Amino acid sequence: MRMATTVQYSTAKDFKPSEAKLEITQIRSVIGVKPNHRETVRSLGLKRIGHTVVREADAVTVGMLNTVKHLVKVEEAK
Repeated sequence: MRMATTVQYSTAKDFKPSEAKLEITQIRSVIGVKPNHRETVRSLGLKRIGHTVVREADAVTVGMLNTVKHLVKVEEAK
């Protein structure tokens, strides 16, 4: 019997481009992911699991976060 799992993402889809600041944390490894996802994580400024950066929620950043939502955790900066 297979158990159903639900994954809840705290991703950029919850955010719209705005003047808000976002705290972006890498939560999963980029080993074995598509090369363009790996490059996107690096473009966000993330270097390793647990690394956090603060970026503005502009259209470019929100688009990148939508691409790698399974690798990062996004929170609104305080």
